[in-house]
Amino acid sequence: MQIDYSEKEPLNREPPVIDLISSFITHKNAYDRNHGGIPHCGDGHIVKVDGAVKKELSLSVQDLKRYNQHQITCALQCAGLRRHTMRTFLKEVSGIDWGDGAVMNCTWKGPKLRDVLYEAGIDLVVKKTGHVAFACYYTKVQEDDWYGGSIPLSRALRDDGDVILALEMNGAPLSANHGYPVRAVVPGVAGCRSVKWLQRITVQEEESKNFYQQYDYKILPPQAVDADSAKQYWHITPGLQDMPANSIIAIPQTEETITLPSSGKFEVKGYALPCGDQGPVTKVEVSTDDGRTWLNATISEESKSGGKWSWVLWTATVPLSKGKGKRILSRAIDAGGNTQEPNPVWNLRGVVYNGYGESRDLTVK
Repeated sequence: MQIDYSEKEPLNREPPVIDLISSFITHKNAYDRNHGGIPHCGDGHIVKVDGAVKKELSLSVQDLKRYNQHQITCALQCAGLRRHTMRTFLKEVSGIDWGDGAVMNCTWKGPKLRDVLYEAGIDLVVKKTGHVAFACYYTKVQEDDWYGGSIPLSRALRDDGDVILALEMNGAPLSANHGYPVRAVVPGVAGCRSVKWLQRITVQEEESKNFYQQYDYKILPPQAVDADSAKQYWHITPGLQDMPANSIIAIPQTEETITLPSSGKFEVKGYALPCGDQGPVTKVEVSTDDGRTWLNATISEESKSGGKWSWVLWTATVPLSKGKGKRILSRAIDAGGNTQEPNPVWNLRGVVYNGYGESRDLTVK
């Protein structure tokens, strides 16, 4: 099997955010997040379903296509989205220095996970406390011999949870980079749980035992300030699931010099994301006076039809005065009333940063 990259030098990259917001659907320049190599799987790929089930399944891609196919538009985002901002404005964190581009908004198509699980038959006494673990064994990863993650069984079984075993991305088979031939897609949840090159689905009583579920992707308390002090918290801190409401400003960029039109107003652009399953984003607001007052942004028409799992693209025409050191803020509000934090709490891994979107140190001419 051909394997690109490796656990020693995995592919991790994000596009310029200006390119990212050029299209509601991310057709190109999708971010890549990997902990190991990228396998090029063959036609013999099998997904095994086991654990606390009444009937184990071994499913080929053709088998998966026989289920009812479900399509969703969903933003997948890295847990470390905006980590650079946390690192810069709060204090140092541990992890790749992700900016604002580690997110992609795509259409995904495949069978619902719940349909597959119901065929296997759940064999847990208390389904509310169970978990569904995903695994890929094709390549070693940086901190383990395989990659895996898990979600609550209750989330997997919700019809409106829309968890799918994706065979297609944007109307075409998945690329190798994004999990061909099948990956989990868990809307509203950190991308680390949407395991690519999916080989195994296990119903079990506990979270995945993989390193990246147990010792990474967790919101550790502020008392965990380094690797040593974090040790006492890993086992008592649940694995990250839902991502928070968020927004960023793509235009203008921090430290940019902009020319003010004769109208005295400038068009600001960005994207916004809902919290977990509380979408869609219903409002985006922008401030040019450090949050004392807020102006409503306009959400694009295409975004309005994206559904509750999608991001929205927005624009706002705001008044600006000429000078240096100017600052613009943004904040998103979703259908559940969730919004961004003016003073987000620091955590060692630098995950789920959702302070106000910000473009600062602008020079306006």
